[in-house]
Amino acid sequence: TARWLEDPANQILTLADAAYPRSLLEIPDPPPLLYLKGDPALLARPGFAIVGSRHATAQGCRDAQAFAEALSRAGFCIVSGLALGVDAAAHEGGLAGGGSIAVVGTGLDIVYPAANRNLAHRLAEAGLLVSEFCLGTPARAQNFPRRNRLISGLSRGVLVVEAALKSGSLITARLAAEQGREVFALPGSIHSPLSKGCHRLIKEGAKLVESAQDILDELGWVWHAPVPSAPQQASVSREAEQCLRALGHAPVPLDSLVTRTGLTPERLSSILLELELAGRVAALPGGLYQAIH
Repeated sequence: TARWLEDPANQILTLADAAYPRSLLEIPDPPPLLYLKGDPALLARPGFAIVGSRHATAQGCRDAQAFAEALSRAGFCIVSGLALGVDAAAHEGGLAGGGSIAVVGTGLDIVYPAANRNLAHRLAEAGLLVSEFCLGTPARAQNFPRRNRLISGLSRGVLVVEAALKSGSLITARLAAEQGREVFALPGSIHSPLSKGCHRLIKEGAKLVESAQDILDELGWVWHAPVPSAPQQASVSREAEQCLRALGHAPVPLDSLVTRTGLTPERLSSILLELELAGRVAALPGGLYQAIH
């Protein structure tokens, strides 16, 4: 541990430290020690958790990333669990929008799953990795439900994007409700097994959401972001405003925008770059674009 602490990116917080996150002091069993790797200042920002299936659909991952980016641009730090699928997509969106925290179920000297090694390194550089488990702790099954209480504990609310009926994400949602946090769920097809968990949460009282603005409204969140400023937003071209209307609210591929607007792919690419620089559009993986409302 002493050698690990020689790295300035690493530190350990105790319950007695002033920097220990106040939101965790509100939960019934705050961990006595928190191991940190990355930027500890993110713990002082309001958190919002986005969780879901490790076996998420491509659309589920796109939704998680888009919601995470929009919410992080609104001032939240996106909290998730570094799992494959929805968690990884949420971290990507959080990093793109301004901040993300990964709460892990191993010691911080171990990356699990190994497939997220690159993401974990980027979180250590531009976000924060958090664990209550001592260095060297391997990935044991019982660790993950335990770390879920910290994901919800660090957050004002939790959004479940896709989840089967036996998903660990439902544990996080239950813990969030017990901790007095808001629970949100994204609806899906009645035929998809990955919608079943979300639909159960909605039946039990979780808020159904269709956009990041739904979450901000429910939380009563007002954020005066320094960028983009109002003059920048007003200065986009008439064609760009047409493109924004064509984008709507869901992620859209370029070829669909060509059909909707009648503009050439080359002209659209130029307009989308203009909108991205103005903070009005986010470019997502898979060649998709989403308006930031």
